[in-house]
Amino acid sequence: MNRANKLTMTRIVLAILILVILMIPYKDMGISVPTFLVMGKVLVDVSYIVAGFLFVIASVTDYLDGMYARKEKNTSDFGAILDAIADKVLVNGVLILLAYNGFISIIIPVIIVIRDILMDSLRILGAKQGIVVKANKLGKLKTVFMLIGISFMLFYNLPFEAWGIYVADIFVDVATVLSVVSLVSYYMNLKGKIKFV
Repeated sequence: MNRANKLTMTRIVLAILILVILMIPYKDMGISVPTFLVMGKVLVDVSYIVAGFLFVIASVTDYLDGMYARKEKNTSDFGAILDAIADKVLVNGVLILLAYNGFISIIIPVIIVIRDILMDSLRILGAKQGIVVKANKLGKLKTVFMLIGISFMLFYNLPFEAWGIYVADIFVDVATVLSVVSLVSYYMNLKGKIKFV
């Protein structure tokens, strides 16, 4: 297994670990998770801080695996599929849990999951017709905004939360809009190339 795929596998493991940390019903199990007050205003749960650090590490592996794959000219189908799985487990899983726990609106993960399903459908349809659907700049920008936004969410939007500046929400909302815009862009670019019937 090459370096890029090892990093992608690391991201999958980190994503699962993050989801487990955020899903464990600590109170129901009688486990007391430490909390502390930051800046006299924000009550922080340590499990989210741990998940936040792991999420940042996983986000860095997303950048590094792509860099290594391009550098080593090793962009195999297996690596691409593995990368897509890692991204969806990491981002979509955390978005669903953030919505469940009231950090964001449920509309956001619904839009992102539907967008991913439609994008995967375009990629499969393109592949069957010999057309490779590569990530465009809007799609990459969406990913960057989403990773930054989720990172801030997991860190309780600190330090901005204490000042009433909702940086995490802005990044996640912009990423959600970009996800829809990028889907339309992909479709418009492929409309003349892929047969949809």
